[in-house]
Formats: sequence, C-alpha cells, structure tokens
Amino acid sequence: MTKIADLRAQTPDQLGDQLLSLKKEQFNLRFQAATGQMEKTHRVGEVRKDIARISTLMREKRSAS
Repeated sequence: MTKIADLRAQTPDQLGDQLLSLKKEQFNLRFQAATGQMEKTHRVGEVRKDIARISTLMREKRSAS
C-alpha cells in the first residue's frame, strides 16, 4: 500500500507511470483469480485503492495548475 505523502512528492509523469503499472497488476490479478491461481487475495483491494489514490492526486494536480 502506498502512502499519500509519498505520492504527493511525485511528479505527474511518475504518477502516470505508477498508475499504468498498477493497472497492469490489476489485470494480472483478475486473470489469476479467473484461473484459480491467486495466492494473495488481499492484493486486489490494495491495488484498487492505490489506483484510486493516484487518480485522485492526478486530478488534484491538474485542477491546481
């Protein structure tokens, strides 16, 4: 789980890169769940919340500019 203070220190480009990697991870986790290979079921919720945090921060930074 990513802390909000760490995310606020990042640039919009870094946030975009991190968002992309989290979305890829979310896809992979969904694929693992569908095939019954998922080991860390709690990770799905963590990734979803991290995506929401980053999206919110990106929206805040866009509106502040």
